[in-house]
Amino acid sequence: MRKIMLVLIAVIAIVSIGWACTTIIVTKGASVDGSVMTSHSADCAHCDFRYVYVPPADYEPGSMMAVYPFREPYPRHVGKDRGPTYDDPNFTPDEPLGFIPQVEHTFGYFDAVFGVINEHQLAIGECTCSAKVYAQAVAGECIFDVAALSRVAMERCTTAREAVELMGALAVEYGYYGWGETLTIADTEEAWVFEICATPDKKSALWAAKKVPDGHVFVESNMFRIRDLYPNDPDIMFSPNLIQVATEAGWYNPDECPPDQPIDWMATVSTGEYSFPYYSLRRTWRVLDRVAPSQGFSPWVEDSFTRAYPFSVVPDEKLSVADVIDLFRDHYEGTEFDLTQGLAAGPFGNPNRYSGSSKLIKGSWERAISIFRCEYVFVSQSRSWLPDPVGGVVWWGPAAPQEAVLVPMYCGITDVPYAYDTGSLRAFDRDVAAWAFNFMGNWAELKWSYMYPEIQALQKKIEGKLFAVQPAIEAAAAILYDIDPALCKEFLTDYVADVTDRVMAEVWDFNEYLITKYRDGYINIPNVGQSVGYPDWWLKEVGYADGHIFGPDGYKQK
Repeated sequence: MRKIMLVLIAVIAIVSIGWACTTIIVTKGASVDGSVMTSHSADCAHCDFRYVYVPPADYEPGSMMAVYPFREPYPRHVGKDRGPTYDDPNFTPDEPLGFIPQVEHTFGYFDAVFGVINEHQLAIGECTCSAKVYAQAVAGECIFDVAALSRVAMERCTTAREAVELMGALAVEYGYYGWGETLTIADTEEAWVFEICATPDKKSALWAAKKVPDGHVFVESNMFRIRDLYPNDPDIMFSPNLIQVATEAGWYNPDECPPDQPIDWMATVSTGEYSFPYYSLRRTWRVLDRVAPSQGFSPWVEDSFTRAYPFSVVPDEKLSVADVIDLFRDHYEGTEFDLTQGLAAGPFGNPNRYSGSSKLIKGSWERAISIFRCEYVFVSQSRSWLPDPVGGVVWWGPAAPQEAVLVPMYCGITDVPYAYDTGSLRAFDRDVAAWAFNFMGNWAELKWSYMYPEIQALQKKIEGKLFAVQPAIEAAAAILYDIDPALCKEFLTDYVADVTDRVMAEVWDFNEYLITKYRDGYINIPNVGQSVGYPDWWLKEVGYADGHIFGPDGYKQK
């Protein structure tokens, strides 16, 4: 019974509040151009979608850094210490949970719900997971959540390994609150998976980290993926308190394990690999199967009685940024789980599935990688052969993957365009990119099978042009960097501003075209009022052939 309750609590925590993200790592040996990539879909439903620049800063020796509580809805932070964007006179500034010693210089970085990328190309993705303990913030005693940890790493670290060590040490010393969490951390050479949860006394943290082998692809979708922790493996790290705390909690018995037997991190601290396998592991399967179909992974986890899927895989073919973006737009198309097929998809193949409102009917839908309740998605590139301002780029889309057009945000820019660092879910704003993309996706739900192919064509057209000019833009920026680093940053800032202006104009022109063409259920281009009706299969399924013998309540009349 206790195990069942743990599972239910974890499911409620991850699903009902909307933290149900997916994150993918592509190491440099697995990428087409040698980039190290990480990524994140913020499947939140009510989060602050802004992409905000936090400038570098200098501090006097002995200064203290404030650690603020986690806030999901807009605004995610109010105060003066993260740059002018967060200094909002319309809201009361946040009160710190506690303080830690400040460093003399902090790096500039770009912020969303979590820190995204800093000026040294350190990039971070995120994914919430199940854990046996949930801890609440306690001022002065338990002050770090995973978002705050990611921001400290952005401000102080240049490598993924350094970020793991810093975040782990701070969480253990100052206390971690929240559920289980994962950060995928990439620098110009390597990528690490960092998983963390609270201790049973809710005053410290347990964590583990593993380097993704070069040439491999990794994916996580709301379930811890690190397993065996070998103490002498240079590519594995874990908190020094793990064995003692797990033993005292009754989660681990060292007497039952040989001295050379590693502790199983996921089995020890989480609710288990099979606690809600299809909500989580189906997405893991889908990514692994798409990047390495030759390995024949089964979508049914019962086919593997011990461990469903490997930590990471060598892809059959190396991946580009466009390939990773395409993974995030997946609805299981072409498989037995295809969300664009069947009665639940409606007559026009809508893959979006909303939660049930009835207390009488219990159940669930298949959960795809792309989901409507997503506030932003990104894929980052970190590249050692380019200067930092040029080599670090985040392909950013402030909406669900299926509806967003991703644009490049170089880590060397010094100003984020208005359309991307402004706006909230509380007020529609035509000048905000998230609303432009969200409108496109919502309108498509009226006639998905007709409109979505047109949206896909628009995405490929715009993103394809951006990928095509990327080498030329970066070559010019690299030359400018050798002449004057400040001029290089100005060039990139202007380029990003121009790109986002053009994308916004093109998307709104396209939205107006969709409104015109698909008004009132007709196809109005090239001829106004052309009726296409419903497909025959759907009419049969809903009883259309029975005509008037159905009453207004849907039941047959006598």
